[in-house]
Amino acid sequence: MKSFLKYTLASMLALVLFTIVATIFTIISFAGMVASDGMTSAVKDNSILRINLGGVLAEQSQDDPMSAITGAVKENVAGLETLTKAIAKAKDNKKVKGIYLENALLAGTPATVQELRQALVDFKKSGKFILSYSDTYSQSGYYICSVADKVMVNPEGMIDWHGLASEPMFFKDAMAKVGVKMQVFKVGTFKSAVEPFTNTEMSEANREQVTSFLGSIWQNILKEVSASRKIDTERLNGLADEYMALHPSRYLIESNLADTLVYLDEVKKILKQEMELDDDKSLTFVSPSEMASAEVPDYKEEDDKIAVYYAVGSIVQTSEGFSMSGNEPQIVGEKVIDDLRALREDKDVKAVVLRVNSGGGSAYASEQIWREVELLKEEKPVVVSMGGMAASGGYYISCGANQIYAEPTTLTGSIGIFGMIPDMSELITQKVGVKFDVVKTNALSNLGTLSRPMNAEEGGLMQAMVERGYETFTGRVAIGRKMPLARVKEIAEGRVWTGEQAKELGLVDKLGNLDAAIKAAAKLAKVKKYNTVSYPNPEPWYMTLLNEKKSGYLEAEMRDMLGEYYTTFSLLRNIKQQDRLQTRIPFEPNIR
Repeated sequence: MKSFLKYTLASMLALVLFTIVATIFTIISFAGMVASDGMTSAVKDNSILRINLGGVLAEQSQDDPMSAITGAVKENVAGLETLTKAIAKAKDNKKVKGIYLENALLAGTPATVQELRQALVDFKKSGKFILSYSDTYSQSGYYICSVADKVMVNPEGMIDWHGLASEPMFFKDAMAKVGVKMQVFKVGTFKSAVEPFTNTEMSEANREQVTSFLGSIWQNILKEVSASRKIDTERLNGLADEYMALHPSRYLIESNLADTLVYLDEVKKILKQEMELDDDKSLTFVSPSEMASAEVPDYKEEDDKIAVYYAVGSIVQTSEGFSMSGNEPQIVGEKVIDDLRALREDKDVKAVVLRVNSGGGSAYASEQIWREVELLKEEKPVVVSMGGMAASGGYYISCGANQIYAEPTTLTGSIGIFGMIPDMSELITQKVGVKFDVVKTNALSNLGTLSRPMNAEEGGLMQAMVERGYETFTGRVAIGRKMPLARVKEIAEGRVWTGEQAKELGLVDKLGNLDAAIKAAAKLAKVKKYNTVSYPNPEPWYMTLLNEKKSGYLEAEMRDMLGEYYTTFSLLRNIKQQDRLQTRIPFEPNIR
């Protein structure tokens, strides 16, 4: 009997282990199939590049094959890198006859959206068609689709055309209710990142800068839509005042924002007419990922490479650093330094384009990355391509490059520095009732204690530290931009500029997209034949899955436990994780 049980249990254990291993291999295999689905080396004749503009436009695609297994829906479209590559290939591929844009609810930073639109404008030089259809167009979605030969909207649909607004939130009073105050140390009249925690409304300086950069961005949008739709900018501005989303769809035609009102089933007929296909023939679509991965005729792998290094998200020193969201991308100082060093030592890499999309973060980490860029520049050219934001710490890591390119609507500058330390003594000692006592050997031994706010001496030392950081930052800019220090300080003060404004001030060399920056880098490196290679390699899909599960569970638990106080406490929790000195723009530019 014992022998029977032993063999039975052994068999059951083996079966369980086999099932687990088989399941793992099945998931990995299926994930691999999902991840590779649509990848092709050839595009069929008479194809249409179909671009879905729903979701959020990021710098790079973030593949999640497990979402197909779990049924999860992620609100993001193919990344800008994939989309622009697909559009460029479609322009030159004779088998692709045009582009169809759909579901135009896109959200993204003005500069990222502008770069995608520029790719479509360039595509039109091929003489091929672009058609767009959507039930509802977001303002960013319409800005992109306005380049189309024909803008189609559902008879009961709408175009959200309303202008721009920035409406920051302020937490000072909310924190006061739970007994928390923010101790702030800063340099820069316009350094407004601290205002959500110290003010109940925008300062006059902040209102001035936001009014300025919003106006610059909106004028760019008006000018470009005007050129595509042949509508005077003054008329476009007037339509925005009317808030077009609230008007009947026929007014969209009357105002020339759209060309025709059609239902979705009619769109296929219009596409077939454009393709000169009979009704019984099927349309052939190709996705951006398929198009981007399609083979290029006569492609040759070159030894010389131009590296495009993506620096996206908050700047932190280690992967455990500050992040407003568990899933937010980060520029991790120690990793970026290792990666840039590897590119410096790679003899096949002739130049590096640093693609920056960051509102900043740790001043210390920014300084270390700046240093590595300087070392890299000694060996090969470094060109910065600014995305949606390259401000504060994002500008710090950019300022030393040989050349800087930005989009007209990029948010940049914000050359300033601050430190924030929460004073939670009232919450802990009065509201919670915890008492403290202390024995210390030196006057400042308990600096930073939870039992009391900082005193005048401690505050003075902290302010002096911030001012030293500001002197270092402005000094780096002066050297990198070959500009007198006094002039740097005139245009610094933490003020945010658009790329268009920054070029006039000398903070940016040229207005242009990533492709223009790549060509500039190749010219500086004196190479004519090269391949472009993107770095760093994306995180494996299974690591993304694990991180999301962990973050999502913890965030849900925090929300349930803290209720209405969740926002305040989560902000305070993250602030405690920051380096003492921060160089960043407001946490959310909040442009809508």
